[in-house]
Amino acid sequence: MAAALNTRMTSFSQNVSGTDLQALWRDGARALREGRLAEARAAFEAIVTTGEAAPAVWLGLAMAHNRLGDPAAERAALQQALALDPRDLRATLMMADHHAAAGDARAATAYYDTVLQIVATARTVEPGMETEVGRAHHMRAHYARLYEQHLDDAMAGRALDTAQGRRVQRSLDLLLGRRQLFVQEPRGFYFPELPNIQYAERADFPWMDRIEAATGDIRSELLKVLEEDSAFEPYVQADPNRPFFDDHGMLGNPSWSAFYLWKGGSPVPKNASRCPATMAALEAAPLCRIPGRTPSVLFSLLRPGAHITPHHGFTNVRYICHLPLIVPEGCAMRVGSETRPWVEGQACLFDDSIEHEAWNRNAERLRVVLIFDVWRPELSETERTLVSELLQAVDSYGSGASSAPSTRTP
Repeated sequence: MAAALNTRMTSFSQNVSGTDLQALWRDGARALREGRLAEARAAFEAIVTTGEAAPAVWLGLAMAHNRLGDPAAERAALQQALALDPRDLRATLMMADHHAAAGDARAATAYYDTVLQIVATARTVEPGMETEVGRAHHMRAHYARLYEQHLDDAMAGRALDTAQGRRVQRSLDLLLGRRQLFVQEPRGFYFPELPNIQYAERADFPWMDRIEAATGDIRSELLKVLEEDSAFEPYVQADPNRPFFDDHGMLGNPSWSAFYLWKGGSPVPKNASRCPATMAALEAAPLCRIPGRTPSVLFSLLRPGAHITPHHGFTNVRYICHLPLIVPEGCAMRVGSETRPWVEGQACLFDDSIEHEAWNRNAERLRVVLIFDVWRPELSETERTLVSELLQAVDSYGSGASSAPSTRTP
């Protein structure tokens, strides 16, 4: 800090007007360096009385007060320096240290945060300040740990692990930075004002009971399909009438494959006929029905080592449901900030418009889940109908020759 202040003092002496002020500045700076603190304070205060004190003068005065053991006067001088230049790195760091010494953890944290923000914005650190900025990082981390411990202690025993307390626990984790905030970012169609939910609460969907109860029968049908490996096709396939960039390396890749019972809103009769128990189990599910688009019902297969990289689904009006059927060790899915392993026979629902990814890190075995999509329960029947009609209108655009501009001259 002293070396950095010397640089600031040199700059001030080159720009201050008047021989007397320059002399006062030199006297104050020399006295401060040599430990003659009362003389330094007097010289800086003399400049202040002229009304021409720059931030460096107030900073020098604050240093003198600090070493003389006068924290109130130090704080007042720092406030004046920051009033003239709110982004003064030295004054901000001294104010952080002042509040730390006074035991005001919240104020100290705010100023250490600001120190780091100033450095991040500037993308450089002035010579002589590198060690001090490193110390600011250390102090910010120290106070972050104290804050986390304080809140955890305050909320201990508050039943945050219950169904009623889980959202509060998630909010606490977000507040402390233990979770990252992810929001709905659908690739195609966004429906406003739906709750931003990563994984839905399974207990809120009692119709899932029938599907879970049929896990054994559904798995038996799957195993028969798996005997014919060619029945599965790569999940990601290009539309020959649309541009496509294989950003995730999954185009035509059998590592992620599918066996469709419904596809693009219509049943696949030859496949559905092979899985009557599966079709029967889904009869009570509120499938998201948008002709030409949804529902999709499929067995989704991940081969050993496969990784579906982070991506977003098309719309937030639905939940994607998984019924895990074959799940070896090393398989999991991340939705937003929460990673969960699949558990055979235990269904889960999630919003695929939130960033998500999945992987099978098992070296030998397949992972297979039954996937289908259902309406978000917050949408009324009228809203579901209107959304379906809207997206059908989207799909009908440009489909006929009449939509193309005429090439004939009048």
